[in-house]
Amino acid sequence: MCLDNFFTGGKRNVSHLLGKPNFELIRHDLVQPIFLEVDEIYNLACPASPIHYQYNPVKTVKTSVMGAIHMLGLAKRVNARILQASTSEIYGDPAVHPQKEDYWGNVNTIGIRSCYDEGKRCAETLFFDYHRQNKVNIRVVRIFNTYGPRMQPDDGRVVSNFIVQALKNQDITIFGNGSQTRSFCYVDDLIEGLIRMMNGPDDFIGPVNLGNSGEFTILELAKKIIEITDSKSRIIFKSLPQDDPRQRQPDIALAREKLGWEPETDLEEGLKKTIQYFREDKRVTS
Repeated sequence: MCLDNFFTGGKRNVSHLLGKPNFELIRHDLVQPIFLEVDEIYNLACPASPIHYQYNPVKTVKTSVMGAIHMLGLAKRVNARILQASTSEIYGDPAVHPQKEDYWGNVNTIGIRSCYDEGKRCAETLFFDYHRQNKVNIRVVRIFNTYGPRMQPDDGRVVSNFIVQALKNQDITIFGNGSQTRSFCYVDDLIEGLIRMMNGPDDFIGPVNLGNSGEFTILELAKKIIEITDSKSRIIFKSLPQDDPRQRQPDIALAREKLGWEPETDLEEGLKKTIQYFREDKRVTS
């Protein structure tokens, strides 16, 4: 069963699944409770790109907090195992590099990104309290930047932004001087990590970092995308937004040890697959 309110996604992403007898699509917003019979819950609900989660910051907090409460309540009622898609934003603008799971973070509680950061931090608190108080079988993963086919062209994330701009030969916009770093995990690798965590032993509930430990500057990413697309785009620079992290790189030693997991797709290979998807997307190329 797939629940979505389609705030950031679209039915076209699952259209190839709609006719399958073992797939059910339910339009639902997790701010409202829902009653289902399930064995496992992957709670991935929440807009994750700044332009979307800042569009309605109160709703973003509600999605993370009320959504977690409703899904944890469901897991408690039906004795389901539940996985929370947390985020590298837990660490804020980190003073520790790379980021390990025992780092508590450096987060602004009142900034424009706080609705997402603090909502996800509170969701982690709820998961562990439901586990301690009600014995709910939880899993918590902290997802670092992920990209791949089926991203929305207007998603607002750096990989999709750069690819769309490059394919249209538009200026590629970098905020700041481009020296800030990110680590980019291809979606297939991430999904493998989520499944391994869900199916892992009950004595390992996380949190655990899932992401690619390769670190690239934003300027390096832009140049690589221009090269792969053979674009005529120029790179332009604009002011850095408030609280934009300077560094972001996961320490994935725990995922290697406990899940036997690490990404297999390097950045160039993943970008080529993603660029091909956008080349075939008429919303971008028509």
